[in-house]
Amino acid sequence: MKKKTTLIYMGSHDFSVPALQMLAAQDDFHISLVVTQPDRPKGRGKKLAPSPVKTAALNLGLDVFQPENLNTKDAREKLLSLQPDFFVVAAFGQILSQKILDIPKLFPINIHASLLPRYRGASPIQAAILNMDKITGITTMVMGKDLDAGDILLTATTPISEQDTAQDLHDRLGLIGADLIGKTLRAVLNERIEPTPQDHSKATYVKLLKKTDGEIDWALGNRQICAHINAMTPWPGAFTTLGSKRIKIYKARASDLPSPQDPGVIFQCDKDGIHVATGNGSLVILELMGISGKRLKAGEFLCGHKIDPPVKFDSV
Repeated sequence: MKKKTTLIYMGSHDFSVPALQMLAAQDDFHISLVVTQPDRPKGRGKKLAPSPVKTAALNLGLDVFQPENLNTKDAREKLLSLQPDFFVVAAFGQILSQKILDIPKLFPINIHASLLPRYRGASPIQAAILNMDKITGITTMVMGKDLDAGDILLTATTPISEQDTAQDLHDRLGLIGADLIGKTLRAVLNERIEPTPQDHSKATYVKLLKKTDGEIDWALGNRQICAHINAMTPWPGAFTTLGSKRIKIYKARASDLPSPQDPGVIFQCDKDGIHVATGNGSLVILELMGISGKRLKAGEFLCGHKIDPPVKFDSV
């Protein structure tokens, strides 16, 4: 009987779940351990909640390990005792020391949601939408001591439409990553690929998003603002203020109507939506949420929140 390839899987975010589920379903791989973040407080009640990866792993009957810090001596000994052929890491949430990275017999492999060396760092999906890229993808790479700078194994691409939100792209890339990691592991095992160094001179970096990153700059052009709204959906959410009340905007489209007012001024409300002037052209808000906490289509919102143009969105 052929010996199975042994994996230790590391992930926390729901982006990591499709790859875990795919690998667990393969007859030639054995996941000896799933490493994920400790349960964290969540929701208004701040009750401890498991990561999506922990939930998926337990449903699959896999052993779960939740260290606060994976780089301790005890954690290292635990991983060493399993003698893994590979680590597979996807949106885990901890930086791994070189001693940890040296444990697998073959490679520690990361599933990264961009076409490296572009968008190294924590928010590559949002960055691709913000920059109005036409294409993005998944890179599998050998992990090293520097952030997302390891040698590339395989890549897969997907187009980005003007309607894609970060959630849409996240879900699609999660499935692409699941498919690509299987191909990557088998290609390495069959000696069909050699790791290729990245061109570090072309590297770009993206930071972890904060809630304040969601604020809309109405001085930007209409297409840039639509991209911003898409990139910030679902988190942290694109927002502005109207009469000192915060408004979240979930969906908008660039308009062919000229901009007759200063940026940020609502100049028309009709059956199409809420028309707002921008730094270049105008846009139409299609879905938004006010203090009610309910996401509404523009027409529904206007029924309970009368707007008499011209009125200006404020800076927070």
